[in-house]
Amino acid sequence: MSQIIRTLSEVSASYDAVLCDLWGCLHNGVVAFPEAVAALQGYRAQGGKVLLLTNSPRPKSQVILQLDQLGVPRDAWDEIATSGDAAQAAMTAGQFGTKVHHIGPERDLPFFTDMEDDIRAGKDIRRVPLKEAEGIVCTGLDNDDTETPDDYRARLLAAKQDDLPLLCANPDVVVDRGEKRIFCAGAIAELYTEMGGRSFYFGKPHPPIYDLARRRLAGLGRISDDRVLVIGDGPATDVQGGISEDYDTLFVTGGLAAEQTGTRADPDPAKLESYLAETALSPTYSIGRLR
Repeated sequence: MSQIIRTLSEVSASYDAVLCDLWGCLHNGVVAFPEAVAALQGYRAQGGKVLLLTNSPRPKSQVILQLDQLGVPRDAWDEIATSGDAAQAAMTAGQFGTKVHHIGPERDLPFFTDMEDDIRAGKDIRRVPLKEAEGIVCTGLDNDDTETPDDYRARLLAAKQDDLPLLCANPDVVVDRGEKRIFCAGAIAELYTEMGGRSFYFGKPHPPIYDLARRRLAGLGRISDDRVLVIGDGPATDVQGGISEDYDTLFVTGGLAAEQTGTRADPDPAKLESYLAETALSPTYSIGRLR
């Protein structure tokens, strides 16, 4: 049974660093969560390092701007690693060809231009119409306010017929933007796979983003894996990824799985135990909200 805690400070002394998810833990896409901000600030004040680990398809520079706009102060974190960063490395290496078709909103275009020094390398990549493409780069839906994955069936069928590989820059299937649940790039990749296409993932729970996180965490000092705590609300991404990488994990139950875990201020112990048994997950700790 996962140990239910009420605050991060109850266990933080056992860890030198945390890998903390953003959407659902630190903000909801509209505003930052004050208690979560305070928890990370308090952890850093005691000497802990905070690396924000997100499945955002945006590169690090764009995530920093987003956090500023959402009201997350810069003293709440030390470093950031994004799914977008990890996916950029694969793209610039030419793994999906040099001519790619982009599925995603215009706000994600910095994915093709803004790269950190530890990413920038490799081949020049051009965005082209689908009929000219050697691969697909999916950062999301063109309009996630109104569209669903089914709106992309025709485009994906054409891509499958040409056996185009699909780079998924955000493995999340859904997130909650304020009170509204929206689809992410992972939903497109999932559908493409169901149709017989080839989808490749670089964010949580897949290894590339953790390799990047370890490299960036090493820049903050020598920290062993057994002194790292992974925090997140995504059962199939944050929790599964942390467990697969052999990290201790803190499951924030009040995010995507709030209903299933009976979470109000805290998770309902019986519902939490049932949910974890159903999903075959075993997070080290669980908490209603990051605080």
